[in-house]
Amino acid sequence: MAISIDKSKPVLVTGATGYVAGWLVKRLLDEGVTVHAAVRNPDKTEKIQHLDEIASNSPGEIKYFKADLLQEGSYAEAMKDCELVYHTASPFFTDVKDPQKQLIDPAVKGTSNVLEQANKTESVKRVVVTSSCAAIYTDASECKSYPNGELTEEIWNKTASLKYQPYSYSKTLAEQKAWDIAGTQNRWDLVCINPSFVMGPALNPKVATSESVTILKQMGDGTFKQGAPKMSVGVVDVRDLGEAHFRAGYTPEANGRNIASAHNTNFFEMGKILHGKFGNDYALPSKAAPKWLIWLMGPMINKALTRRFVSNNIGHDWKANNTKIKNELGMQFRPLNETMQDAFQALIDAKVV
Repeated sequence: MAISIDKSKPVLVTGATGYVAGWLVKRLLDEGVTVHAAVRNPDKTEKIQHLDEIASNSPGEIKYFKADLLQEGSYAEAMKDCELVYHTASPFFTDVKDPQKQLIDPAVKGTSNVLEQANKTESVKRVVVTSSCAAIYTDASECKSYPNGELTEEIWNKTASLKYQPYSYSKTLAEQKAWDIAGTQNRWDLVCINPSFVMGPALNPKVATSESVTILKQMGDGTFKQGAPKMSVGVVDVRDLGEAHFRAGYTPEANGRNIASAHNTNFFEMGKILHGKFGNDYALPSKAAPKWLIWLMGPMINKALTRRFVSNNIGHDWKANNTKIKNELGMQFRPLNETMQDAFQALIDAKVV
């Protein structure tokens, strides 16, 4: 069903200080919207300073609300009077000691708390959830088993688990929970955005904790100097992703799942782009690391690079179909060169590489 959202009404953004959420908040403020920013600790000024600066130079207004993903009812005040809710808050990191506690619980319970609050808040008409392509697949090797060798919105991840790729498992369970809750009512509708690997400039690079920023730093600090893996991923620019979220909220006909992925690439190709521009000053990768070497050394570089993971993701083609988001939300995507170079330049400007 087509749903029209009133731009004069406030909009809730959970996890508002996050890498993706920052660009969404900027887009909303530029549009003159009042943003209810739900954050863990509004008193941590270093976490919200960049949003205050954006708000001071835009027609919109930002109001902060203290909220906890794991605390039932903690989004009630922030959601009051909102017709549109963006749930972007979810942990993304791969080096975890307790995946249930660090990934699954915040992702699933957080989604449940936000959407159950939407059930209790009469003003809500639409909820947009930041899911992931990780809720569609686990390993790049799976792509070849699908028509045209590509992922689509109809596919669900059935191979991740608590022990293997728990991040992907957390995103799958969280999105399934969202659809389950949405199906219990008919006042608001649910739209999911399923991004691939997010790259591009962070608005707060000095304190950004995204896995994407971590990998960029590793590319610049010499971690991959001997070669970057041809690990296949899709990439989407964080700025384009912010725009996709905005459109998912305000396009009346937006619906269902929406793959947000611009480029089918790999870490070697991404590193090569950076080496071409910044290679004289930083120890960026200029060659591909052989698969056997990553298989051998991977677990020592990063715990997520298990031998099973290396076998299933390096040297396989990753491909996703982004027709739906282009046709229904009118999305166009930046070139990969622009995404990678702007992302690294932001780290240089912030003096964190």
